[in-house]
Amino acid sequence: MKCPFCSHPETRVVNSRPDREGNTIRRRRECEDCHERFTTYETREEITPVVIKKKGAQQLYDHNKLVKSLQSATSKRPVSMEEILTFVQDLERSLQDQFRAEITTREIGDRVMAFLRDKDQVAYVRFASVYRDFRDVGEFVEAVTGLQDIPPDATAEDRT
Repeated sequence: MKCPFCSHPETRVVNSRPDREGNTIRRRRECEDCHERFTTYETREEITPVVIKKKGAQQLYDHNKLVKSLQSATSKRPVSMEEILTFVQDLERSLQDQFRAEITTREIGDRVMAFLRDKDQVAYVRFASVYRDFRDVGEFVEAVTGLQDIPPDATAEDRT
């Protein structure tokens, strides 16, 4: 690390500590030449994944688009904004942890469907009607009937 005061290339770390969330490390450094002290912050490099659409088109992942979609599905339903944001953050964190540069709309949609199926069945059906692009009432009825076959205390694995 180059000293910001004298541009000397050698510095030493005097103190290190993570921030409260654990996402950043604060390092207090001292220049080996001029002995001035300064602070640096280290963060993980974030990857913005590319979303591969159904027909092959590509688009950058948009956090706000996913949140708005979930808000529409859960409108006037007992799913809090905090639950939505936690789900979206967990999804994004898993993509970062896996160093995923690409994800398909199907993968995102399937994860959203699993989340909504566990939270609220009406929101699940609302989202499914757009995501699955039902062609007729029969497909819609089939999706709703599938929900009725799931016991209320079933786990997410039992439901798929």
